[in-house]
Amino acid sequence: MRASWRLASIRALILLALVGVLELLCAAGVIDTLTMQPPHRIVIDLVRLLASGAFNRAIARTLSNAMIATSMAMVAGVAVATLIHRARGLREALDLLFSTWYAVPILAFYPLLIVIFGLSSLPSIMIGFAQGVVAVIVTTLDGLDRVPCVLRKLARTQHMTALETAWLITLPAAAPWLLSGAKLAIVFSIIGVVASEFLMAREGMGFEISYAYNNFDNARMYPLIVLVIVFSVTVNAMLLRWEARLARRRGLKP
Repeated sequence: MRASWRLASIRALILLALVGVLELLCAAGVIDTLTMQPPHRIVIDLVRLLASGAFNRAIARTLSNAMIATSMAMVAGVAVATLIHRARGLREALDLLFSTWYAVPILAFYPLLIVIFGLSSLPSIMIGFAQGVVAVIVTTLDGLDRVPCVLRKLARTQHMTALETAWLITLPAAAPWLLSGAKLAIVFSIIGVVASEFLMAREGMGFEISYAYNNFDNARMYPLIVLVIVFSVTVNAMLLRWEARLARRRGLKP
């Protein structure tokens, strides 16, 4: 516990140091106020933005779309990884796809998704899903590879079906790696959703950030960017603590 608090304190100090450097650069005029306002001004603008409620709809749309995309990526990713884990030939055939997936410009398919789904939330959700699902598959496969053989032997001695083995034995044993996949899925899904809203969406945080950028409205743009970062960091921090707790209970961490 003491080591955990020490690590958290170091992270907080590094963050405060970076914010302090930005504050000094803004105060000294090195960073022009037209480019970015000082960090304390961004915080004030963020509080005012949240208090006004003017962007509640955009915030709710983006975060809900990101959570839907993440949930879809987790369900599909875990299911696909479980199915192909024991199929060595299929897994080897798909390894090249998984290793090169993030070299594919997923956003290039956004116009096609608009043609298929229209100007709704579905194109953004599908982009977020496509961004996150492969990370879940890869981390789940890694976790399933590390499941002790004795657990599989136990399932065979109990005459458990493949579904029962996965649900009761292998997936719970691979839980720390599933949480690692969830962390990546959240980050990639948020990136996909916000980036897709930049292009042709009519509402959402990405649309609002893009609109503010085009109109030099820093009082709107930077607080929304900070809000996206805070949400991502908060969710990942919660999953990281859960992952560390599971790892310690399994003797994977001291």
